[in-house]
Amino acid sequence: MKPLRVAVGLSGGVDSAMTAHLLKQEGHEVIGLTMQTWDGSLAIPDEGRSGCYGPGESRDIAAAKEAAARLGIPHHTVGLADEYRRTVLDHFREEYRAGRTPNPCVRCNQRVKFGALWDGAARLGLALDRFATGHYARVERSPESGRFLLKRGTDRTKDQSYFLSGLSQEQLGRLLLPLGRMDKRAVKALAQEAGWEDYAAKPESQDFLESRHYGALFAAADSRPGPILDLAGRVVGEHKGIVNYTVGQRKGVGLAGGPAPLYVVKIDACANAVTVGPKEALFSGSLRALEVNWIPVERPPEGGLRLQVQIRQRHEAAPALVVPAPDGRSAEAVFDQPQMSVTPGQTAVFYDGDAVCGSGTIA
Repeated sequence: MKPLRVAVGLSGGVDSAMTAHLLKQEGHEVIGLTMQTWDGSLAIPDEGRSGCYGPGESRDIAAAKEAAARLGIPHHTVGLADEYRRTVLDHFREEYRAGRTPNPCVRCNQRVKFGALWDGAARLGLALDRFATGHYARVERSPESGRFLLKRGTDRTKDQSYFLSGLSQEQLGRLLLPLGRMDKRAVKALAQEAGWEDYAAKPESQDFLESRHYGALFAAADSRPGPILDLAGRVVGEHKGIVNYTVGQRKGVGLAGGPAPLYVVKIDACANAVTVGPKEALFSGSLRALEVNWIPVERPPEGGLRLQVQIRQRHEAAPALVVPAPDGRSAEAVFDQPQMSVTPGQTAVFYDGDAVCGSGTIA
C-alpha cells in the first residue's frame, strides 16, 4: 500500500495509540482526531469515570493529546457536541420513552464517529485518504463484487463488528482497522515493546455515559408511574416510569417474594404499562428488523438466507432463516431455536460465518 494520509480516532487508550503506531511504522502520514461531545447540558457529577459523554471528557482529550505528542503526530479536537446531542442522546431518550432499548454505540458509530467526525476534519481543512480506529474487526474487499466487507475480529473475545454493522460502503471503503487480525494480548505486548508500558496497563472499559445509570438523561416527568401487569393483564404492582425498564430485566422490578422470579417481557408506551412474566415468557421464535443495512450486496436476494443472528453484543449468534422484505429495507428472522430477550430497539446483526451480511433495529 502506498503511503496515505490517515486520521486515527485517538481516545487516549492503548488500542488507538497502537493503531497510530502501526500505521506510522507502515510509512503513513498519521493525524490524531478526537471528538468533543460534552456540552455541560446535563447535571452529571464528575466521579472520575470514563465515558463517551460526561464532564470528564477533558481528561480523555488531554490523554489523546499526550498520546499524539508521544507518537510525534499532530492532533485535532473536533467539536461535535450538537451532532452528538441530536443524533445520539435525543434518539436514546425518544427510544426509551417509546418503550424500546436502543444501542447508542451502533448509532454513534454510524452517524457521528465514522460520519460527522470525518466531515468535521474536512471543515478543519484536513485532506485525508483514510480513517482508522482501534476496533477489533476486519474490512476486506470482495474480488467478485468490489464491495467492501465487514468481518469479525480475529480475537473473538474482543470482536467489535457488531458495533460497526451500520456502516455504509462509503464509510467501510475509507476505514483501516490495523488491530483486526490481532488479539488483545498481542496489542499489549506491542505497547510494552514500543515503550508504552503505562498504556498497556490502562483499564480499557469506556461507558456510553459517565454515570452509574441512564436516569441523568431523563426529566422527572419521564418517570411517570403506571401499572405492572401479569401475562393475563391483571395489575400486580406499580412501575416507576417505563424509561427505567427494559425487556429481560429482573432486578429492580419490585415484585420480589413470589414463587418464581419475574422478568419484564413487554413495555407498552401507549398504555404506560410494563408486563412481567416467568423466564420462559422471554423466549421468542422470530424477530423483525427495520432499516436494514446490507453490506455484501446492495439488495439481498429474494427468498430466505440461512444466517446467524446476534441480538445484542454479548449474545451468541443463533442460526436462523432471514427473509428480506421485497424492498430490502426490513427483514424477518426465524430462529431454529427460540431466543431469550429479543428486545425492541436493540440491533440485530446477521452473520454468514465471520462476515456481517447486514443489521437492523429490532421492531
